[in-house]
Amino acid sequence: MTVVAEGRTTNEAIENGLKQLKVSKDCVDVKILESDDKRSFFSILAPRVVKVELTLKEKVEKKEVEKQPKKEIIITPENQQKAKENLENFMKDFITKLPEGTQYEISTDETGIKVQINNKQIGYLIGYRGETLYALQTILSTIASKGIEQKIRLFLDIEGYKEKRQKTLEELAQKVAKTVIRTHKPVTLEPMQPYERKIIHSQLQTHPKVETTSIGEEPHRRVVISLKRK
Repeated sequence: MTVVAEGRTTNEAIENGLKQLKVSKDCVDVKILESDDKRSFFSILAPRVVKVELTLKEKVEKKEVEKQPKKEIIITPENQQKAKENLENFMKDFITKLPEGTQYEISTDETGIKVQINNKQIGYLIGYRGETLYALQTILSTIASKGIEQKIRLFLDIEGYKEKRQKTLEELAQKVAKTVIRTHKPVTLEPMQPYERKIIHSQLQTHPKVETTSIGEEPHRRVVISLKRK
């Protein structure tokens, strides 16, 4: 990915470009396109403008390619039952610490365990952009796996947050794609969970005019939506 940035000095132009890409200077190759050193006598009164071209290095720009689907781990009925019992023992106590009326449901199948918690008063368990929800999901996964050698996949949702979030991200992907096509400029989204980045990638995977890449390191990894290279 390449961007062109401007500034009154070379350093300012580079900094402006780095802000667009949301990366540090060691992640890009810099090429000076236009310098104030080449200004003519007749342009001496004009504002100084330096243009630079910043190109993401290959290791940074490497696309977050969809991996080949892994073979699903089949959870035995015995381990499903054991994992559910582990969760039930925890949830019976945990639920007493939550607002009155909170309900939960645990369901299992050979692919994993699903936990649904419902109460409009427990939005604090979702947190900003689902951060608290994902942390709680990790904790519940550890609890469910206690005493079980087989890896247990656990999916937690609270008040249908994940379904609503998915719809929001799909709409965001399409909206930003239109902006990129109209302006011919890439757009870098805010940091997201891996699950959320995957939604963006999947939504635009077959788009004829734009493509998606990921930059940065966890937990600040971001999706960049840009025009496809011809």
